[in-house]
Amino acid sequence: MRVANRTLTAGVAALALLAAGCGTGTTPSAAAAPPARTTTRHTTPPPAADTGRATAAGAASVRYGAAARSTGTRSTGTRSTGAAPERCRTTGLRARVGRQDPAAGNRYAPLVLTNTSGKTCWVYGFVGLVLIDGRGDVLRTRTRRESVTPHRVTLRPGASAHARLHWTVVPSGHETRCPSSARLMIIPPDEVAHLEVPFTATVCDDGRIDARPMAPGASL
Repeated sequence: MRVANRTLTAGVAALALLAAGCGTGTTPSAAAAPPARTTTRHTTPPPAADTGRATAAGAASVRYGAAARSTGTRSTGTRSTGAAPERCRTTGLRARVGRQDPAAGNRYAPLVLTNTSGKTCWVYGFVGLVLIDGRGDVLRTRTRRESVTPHRVTLRPGASAHARLHWTVVPSGHETRCPSSARLMIIPPDEVAHLEVPFTATVCDDGRIDARPMAPGASL
């Protein structure tokens, strides 16, 4: 009987060890499994229709785009209620060049920006300009900022601001003739996207255009 008890005890111990051995085995779990690989499709944007224009617009926006400032400026126009207005974006503006005024070999014209959005916004500083000829090629353009202190101009929907442009039609230096433009690319202050409008003009002095900062109204 004592032998039988010892045998039974040994058998129970063996089963316990076997069960313990099975319990220590590691089974891969969902948490330990490596994350599923995801594949992101990269869409290559279509090439620009005119690389020259895109490059010229980018260069002009970096060189001539005036940084927006909220201090040291004077607001012009009617105040709006509610939230403070934001800077006018290119997508909410319409551009045009007004009537050219001749003066002894010089030309003056207002470059007008009109707020076409449904909310009040403001413009501040100088525009960027790029001349384009009748074939769509970019012409040499030098936009020179006049020494005039800029002020913030607040525009209600439908209101306009202008920048006075000046250029000469008389060849100077090495020039024997001056190229003629058909269109004008305009980068609003502190923006990157541009607008393009008809602009028939002969601009001498290596495409130099003197520009004043944005001012209220649509005329000089």
